[in-house]
Amino acid sequence: MTEVSVECLSSSSSSSPLLSVFISFSLSSPHTPTCSPLSWTVRDKPPVVTLRRGETATMDCNLGTVTDSYAWWYKQIPGGVPQFVLCFHHSWGSIHYGSGFSSPKFTSTHQSESDYRLIINNVEEGDSAVYYCTTWDNSVKERTKLIVTSNLPPPVLTLFPPSSAELQSNKASLVCLSSQSVPFADVSWLAGGSPVSSGISTSTAVQQPDQTFQISSFLAIQTSDWNMEKVYTCKVSLGSQTAEKNINKSDCRTEE
Repeated sequence: MTEVSVECLSSSSSSSPLLSVFISFSLSSPHTPTCSPLSWTVRDKPPVVTLRRGETATMDCNLGTVTDSYAWWYKQIPGGVPQFVLCFHHSWGSIHYGSGFSSPKFTSTHQSESDYRLIINNVEEGDSAVYYCTTWDNSVKERTKLIVTSNLPPPVLTLFPPSSAELQSNKASLVCLSSQSVPFADVSWLAGGSPVSSGISTSTAVQQPDQTFQISSFLAIQTSDWNMEKVYTCKVSLGSQTAEKNINKSDCRTEE
């Protein structure tokens, strides 16, 4: 029997996100670890693997100087806490799975006492996430961002103009809502056809009941530019799939 308890506290700094996860773990097996709480500090961007629906994902994990130990794998979607996927030791005849994960969809192999591999068969959009590999020395050994694309239609974009109250000042904001999307989509803005590099605030993707994701992006603009009919474009991209929508003053009625 596997018991996993996870508490995740996250914060952001000027340099990079900080992820602290505390885990208690027990396994009923010949190799029963007595694990003290682990603290993960993640400050780098993981490599990205992009696959199409139905393909097979493989992610490798080298435990470094730690040998004859266990490899734990966790899945984390944007805005969510890490989910325990599986735990494997090279001497075991079977794999220990977390709730909601099982074979043959998820499995693991090893190439040596310190080299392990997570395999996800027949991937689908819901498998898009960051996957973590951890072990005994209280550190994250590997992270991989998996993005699964498909033949789904592009996301639905809705643009909201500045309010009348905002337009009474020198600055205003535009809002781009991307729905029926996938996680990790990139949101960018154009002003008058040129890329915008500042004044953008984009939320973390939020999973919806239908398993798609919603992303909100805000663009700060000058009221004078809006009044001069400058065209603004919200663009959402994932791989080769792109959706975009334009807005300017004459296209819409300002909310009262």
